[in-house]
Amino acid sequence: MKEMKQNGPILVPVDFSPYSVSALVFAADLADCVGKSLMVLHVVHDPGDEPGYYNKALKKKQLRRIEDAAADMLEAFLVKVRKKFPDSKPLQQAESVLVKGLPRNRILEVAEQKKASMIVMGSKGETGLKHMVLGSAAERVVQLATVPVTVVKTAK
Repeated sequence: MKEMKQNGPILVPVDFSPYSVSALVFAADLADCVGKSLMVLHVVHDPGDEPGYYNKALKKKQLRRIEDAAADMLEAFLVKVRKKFPDSKPLQQAESVLVKGLPRNRILEVAEQKKASMIVMGSKGETGLKHMVLGSAAERVVQLATVPVTVVKTAK
C-alpha cells in the first residue's frame, strides 16, 4: 500500500455506538499499515432523535455541563475499546478530541484544522424516511471532505 500523501492523523469521529467501535478498529488497523496516528473525535451535540443522550454518563441525577458528560463518555469509550484490543499500538496511542457543534460540519472543520490524512467513520446505514428526515453525517462528510473518507458499515 502506498503511503498517504497527507501527513496528518487518521480522523475517526465516534458516537460511542457499535458502529463507531467497528470504524475505530478498522482505522487502527489501517493506521498500523500506513504508519499514521489516530485522532478520535466526538462532536458534542444534542441529538433531536435521542434527547438526554449525555445523561447516560451521569451516575445520579445531577447538574453537569453536557461537555463534561460527553468527555466522560469519550474517555470510557476509549478505555473499553483499548482494553478489548490491547495489542493495537495506534489505538493505545490515539489522541482524543472533543468539540461542540453539528457533527457533519465540525468533522470537516477538525479534519482541515488537524490536517487529517483521511476520515474513517461508522454508519448505521439508515434508509427511507428516517434517513431523509435526519440525514446522514457520513453521507455529508463523504460529499464535502477534501481528504479520502472510508465509511465502515456494520451489520445491524
